[in-house]
Amino acid sequence: MDSPREERPPRLSRSGRQPPGRRSSLRRGDRCHAEASVGFVEGGSRVSLLQLDGVTKHFGDFVANEDVDLRVDAGEVVGLIGANGAGKTTAIRQGLGLLRPTSGTVEHFGRPPSRDTRRRIGYVPQNLGLWPDLTVAENLRFAAAAYGSEVGNLDGELGEASDRPAGSLSLGLQRRAAFAAALQHSPDLLVLDEPTSGVDALARSRLWDRILDRAESGVGVLVTTHAMDEAGQCDRLVVLHRGKVVARGSEPDIVADTDVIEVEARPWDRVFEALDSAGLSVALKGTTVRVLTADEHRVKQVLSSAGIETGTRRVEATLEETMVAIEKAR
Repeated sequence: MDSPREERPPRLSRSGRQPPGRRSSLRRGDRCHAEASVGFVEGGSRVSLLQLDGVTKHFGDFVANEDVDLRVDAGEVVGLIGANGAGKTTAIRQGLGLLRPTSGTVEHFGRPPSRDTRRRIGYVPQNLGLWPDLTVAENLRFAAAAYGSEVGNLDGELGEASDRPAGSLSLGLQRRAAFAAALQHSPDLLVLDEPTSGVDALARSRLWDRILDRAESGVGVLVTTHAMDEAGQCDRLVVLHRGKVVARGSEPDIVADTDVIEVEARPWDRVFEALDSAGLSVALKGTTVRVLTADEHRVKQVLSSAGIETGTRRVEATLEETMVAIEKAR
């Protein structure tokens, strides 16, 4: 008889504590839902900060995005996730009004994109958008001047590096400088394209501290990432596959329909080889073999045929395993 799904404890951040910016008695997602019910008021109406409806983009015969719906409300972090080439950056550029959709509509604060609406958005592209030969301070002065605002204070490592050329800094500091530049005009919406790509774990954590702090202050955030531990920090996720939205919701919503069968046995390499040879999707966590399938009977059958007698249990998939399942299903 198949074993029941094991219940997991509440998710914590990588440090084992509540994630930064999630300190109140309400979870961030619950609080954002409450804030969204109040809404961002524009001209007396409640509107989303960013809304894409049925957005499609063709480059010749190539379909980069197809019928993409996406919204970002005040005070929430929305993660746009998917494999490389899934169409995340194309969707973001259309959302910013930098790329015209083939069909569908985009709205900023309830209105079509314009110079005025874009002034209320902070954007960090994958290539950072910094002038490498200018100092950090000069880059920030340039960003502030473009919006007619004052340069904010820099502290810590970034403050100490303010007189150095941006191109001479570590990638982690460059990303922090790009994030600071995007904040110079106090935007209502932040759009971040792979903001932590290529940086170490400490720099990633520091950047996410800042992202979550901005969301706590009421700023809406749209972020793309292929790091699933980072995606788990988001309030809502939108999953793209080959340009189409294939799943959306909170992390628990998205992983709920994906099952994993866990096998604890020694020698684990024999278990792994037997299941892998049978064509099952197998991964290793420590010395525990995890099989991406809902068919617990088949797992037991394969192991029995290989002369391996061991227990199995059905557990909830991780977000990364769910993404693998989505790829395999399509």
